[in-house]
Amino acid sequence: MKKRVGIMGGTFDPVHIAHLIMANEAYHALSLDEVRFMPNASPPHKTISGQTSAAERCRMIEKCIADVPYFKLDLTEVLREGKSYSFDTITHLTHQEPDTDFFFIIGGDMIESLSTWHRIEELKKMITFAGFERPGYPDRGNEDVIMIKGPVIELSSTMLRKRLLEKQDCRFLIPEKAYTYILEEGLYGS
Repeated sequence: MKKRVGIMGGTFDPVHIAHLIMANEAYHALSLDEVRFMPNASPPHKTISGQTSAAERCRMIEKCIADVPYFKLDLTEVLREGKSYSFDTITHLTHQEPDTDFFFIIGGDMIESLSTWHRIEELKKMITFAGFERPGYPDRGNEDVIMIKGPVIELSSTMLRKRLLEKQDCRFLIPEKAYTYILEEGLYGS
């Protein structure tokens, strides 16, 4: 029987509770063996704030997932550097782990732009997409994506960076250990 692994890609700038909720819901709904958090080196669909390094983003993730045995940090894209095309990443992973079925966990905003992804038709043959609704991006049906029902939380890293810059309280929105790290390191102007 093949191993079943979920991939949560993104900038995680910063990681927040919606990321963890999606990963946990996907883990249970898809009967996964593990979920890997895979921070981008340079995402093709957006820019990183420039306020944090890849090492700092990875450190925040490590702190959040340390107590969850089925959550892992995967440095594939950070170590490869350059544009983080999912096609390149999944090609690498499927060659490294031929006895694993990979599930790419994405939010509603990514589902809408799926057709624009680099080499998407080839990518769809290598991986299963699992998606979540996101406020502002209703489920319009996509035969290429397994939809997972779970809590829909209107939260984004962009909003959190703004709140941190304005010295607003982000307790409960960012997992406690990552939030403490952000405050201790003065990230995002906090």
